[in-house]
Amino acid sequence: MRIEALADADTVARAGAAFTAEEARAAVAARGRFIVAFSGGHTPWKMLRALADEPMPWADVHVFEVDERVAPAGDPDRNLTHLPESLLAHCPLCPEQIHAMDVESADLETASERYAQTLRQIAGSPPVLDLVHLGLGPDGQATSSE
Repeated sequence: MRIEALADADTVARAGAAFTAEEARAAVAARGRFIVAFSGGHTPWKMLRALADEPMPWADVHVFEVDERVAPAGDPDRNLTHLPESLLAHCPLCPEQIHAMDVESADLETASERYAQTLRQIAGSPPVLDLVHLGLGPDGQATSSE
């Protein structure tokens, strides 16, 4: 494990984006695709925006969510609300490459099973993700929702 202390949020965002792009290129070279999951909260927004400026094999990228809040579409607490403005508006990902959790379903149990099935179809069984971005809250606690 390597731990780095960086000067500020912008530096962290650029370093995270560069690391993600490097991992994407390596995964595509080795397996023909890059499967990544992003957390929600404020942590990834700057990193995702910086990622759009990195040399990425976008045609071979699949994006999953690490977590999502049960809230209506467009709710500011929803991770999917921020993904388009942070990343999708700035890179050539197609809708079928984005795999969002269906948290608006009246039957969340069935929706979660559909999400798991999609994950297995794309990432294998058991699913193997190339990279999972987990947030780090302001209190230093690792979390998938900060």
